[in-house]
Amino acid sequence: MNKKVLWIVVPIAIIVIIVWSLFSWYINTRNQLIHLEENTNAGWAEIDNQLQRRNDLIPNLVATVRGYAAHEHDIFTSIADARSRLMGAGGVAETAAASGQLEGALSRLLMIVENYPQLKADQNFIRLQDELAGTENRLAVARRRYNEGVREFNARIRFFPANIIAGHLGLERKPYFEIPEAAREAPVVSF
Repeated sequence: MNKKVLWIVVPIAIIVIIVWSLFSWYINTRNQLIHLEENTNAGWAEIDNQLQRRNDLIPNLVATVRGYAAHEHDIFTSIADARSRLMGAGGVAETAAASGQLEGALSRLLMIVENYPQLKADQNFIRLQDELAGTENRLAVARRRYNEGVREFNARIRFFPANIIAGHLGLERKPYFEIPEAAREAPVVSF
């Protein structure tokens, strides 16, 4: 092979290798970002699923308690209001706030139950309370997984040079599922 052809072929081969490497990196990074976004979407869907499960259990729990504690009207109203807010919540922050309100109302309900020993022994109540506890555990796991996915996604779209591709795809940071401070306080119930 003569030197003139070699001077042409070698730079072309290097350029082809560089272009192919950049193209492969772009496709790989793009696919990773899409995969991470889908993981966060799936995590949110699981939270939504567990919140719906909890919402479906609550009317049964309230009906069981109401038979024993009919005069505790305020707690039943606050549970119904919080449940309605949760079902109508629009985004992660609004859902987290409504979920926190509902958790606070449920905590107050369970504190009221302590004053009714015959209710605590009722098989329907025990079964519903176990179902609710299981749902709360599933919800906690779903929240943790969602927040881990959000953390990974948010970090990845901020890393250079993946942030260029993320910007090109229109990917934005996703919010964490955080319970508001007001919902973290122990409920106060007075009799």
